[in-house]
Amino acid sequence: MSFLEVLILAVGLAMDAFAVSICKGLNMKKLNFMQGALIALCFGFFQFLMPVIGFYLCSQFEQYIKDFDHFIIFGLLLFLGLKMIIEAIKEKEEVVNANQKLNFSDLLVLSVATSLDALAVGITFAFLQVKVILASSIIGIVTFLLSFIGVIVGNFFGSKFKKPAEITGGIILILIGVKVLLEHLSVIAF
Repeated sequence: MSFLEVLILAVGLAMDAFAVSICKGLNMKKLNFMQGALIALCFGFFQFLMPVIGFYLCSQFEQYIKDFDHFIIFGLLLFLGLKMIIEAIKEKEEVVNANQKLNFSDLLVLSVATSLDALAVGITFAFLQVKVILASSIIGIVTFLLSFIGVIVGNFFGSKFKKPAEITGGIILILIGVKVLLEHLSVIAF
């Protein structure tokens, strides 16, 4: 994968964390940069960690599935992308409590939940022979930045960007999956 592809993938993966960060920003009566940085750090760290875990778990089984890995990559990215889109469309508006305090255990649960997609992407990295630490670092940094921006956006503009962000992230994942499949089937060459 090229740097640009990893960067685009990172943006797609960060959309869940961005959307949750918007909600966290909504819950702040006044913008708190320290809380925003903590939220972004948690989301960024888990988005970094999960692809590494997925990569090393999958590397153990690579020799058995390398002949059809492109179908697995496509299937995982298609599933994750569609899941993000469907969840964004079905999601009901949340009631926001402007006085809600940041709960660290809730933040950890949200960080893990929003990074499970990155675990699956780490599995695809093993098939694609991606430098996992570099790619995961890019994903973590992009997630940190977008999450911090999400807190600010949520605090200033409300929840109107949450649904479009999740739908865009889903579309990006699907398009990357289609590209990988078409490359391996020799339909396109990049």
